[in-house]
Amino acid sequence: MIASLAFAAALMTQTAPVPAQDGPMVTAAQDGPVATAAPATGETVEALRFREAVAYANPLPRGAPEQDYPLVAWCEALVNGHVALGETLTDADPLDQDIIRLGKLEAADFRSALDAAAPRQSAASRTAAQAAAAEATGKWASLAGQDEAVRSQAFGLFFGLPGRCEHAARRLRGNITTPPATPQEVGLE
Repeated sequence: MIASLAFAAALMTQTAPVPAQDGPMVTAAQDGPVATAAPATGETVEALRFREAVAYANPLPRGAPEQDYPLVAWCEALVNGHVALGETLTDADPLDQDIIRLGKLEAADFRSALDAAAPRQSAASRTAAQAAAAEATGKWASLAGQDEAVRSQAFGLFFGLPGRCEHAARRLRGNITTPPATPQEVGLE
């Protein structure tokens, strides 16, 4: 009897689903997103170490700084320059617009890592980051006066950043000071 009453009380406190305008069914008392899939377990520590070892083992492009803080500043400036170039295009298609949107999110991620790590950086590291950002920004500045077809082609040919950028940003944000795993440590060599 008590179990039946508890079950009935639980049913009475639930809200009935109501249709959202042009969207999925939601509950009337909903305050936030509703998970519709199984909970994500996320990346395992081993998988993250493996990806990080690969990213740090690959050579960086010529001119990219080796240290994490200046590297993330360089990566942010490259992304911001790419976004700025894309925003000059008058015939940007929906894919270009999506690339610009995603670039802004990526640049914001790099900026948050730089901001989180800034108080822990030496003056030399901050100076190196400023120089790296200026160098990366300069790569895009030369395209500013070019004809739109040239800017569009340059926008479309940007192949992205080294994978190390995302790992360096994560390490800065988390104040991770231990060296990244090596390929040998993750079983690659």
